[in-house]
Amino acid sequence: MYIGLQHAHSGLAYLALLALIGVIFYALYGALTGKGFTEKDRKIAMVAFILAHIQLLIGLILYFVSPKGYSLLASGSAMGDAAARLTALEHPVINIIAIVLISVGYIRAKKLTVDTARFRSIYMFYAIGLVLILSRIPWTSWLG
Repeated sequence: MYIGLQHAHSGLAYLALLALIGVIFYALYGALTGKGFTEKDRKIAMVAFILAHIQLLIGLILYFVSPKGYSLLASGSAMGDAAARLTALEHPVINIIAIVLISVGYIRAKKLTVDTARFRSIYMFYAIGLVLILSRIPWTSWLG
């Protein structure tokens, strides 16, 4: 189960990151051109929203079944090692904050009435979330 979750978390990360990047550029284009915000635009934003949340759910499950997650943090040995601290503390906390920001951007866009503001809410909050996610990816273990 652990290996399967690890592969799912890594594989879905590519899709989630690509979806976030695509939606950010799509929403930026919509805001800059003054395009009307349609149901199609909301659904496009929802794809990245859903992928990010599925990624978070798999990551949280993995965090509690992995020897590099909660058990490493609970043992107290994670704080002295930068790589262990990244995996056990920084990666999950910052990514939860990122998903909250993505959620705020999506929900806010649904409630706003001005089309440009709706696009702006999506691209700004999604971009901040993406930057946070990219800042805490354990690149050495993910790509290496």
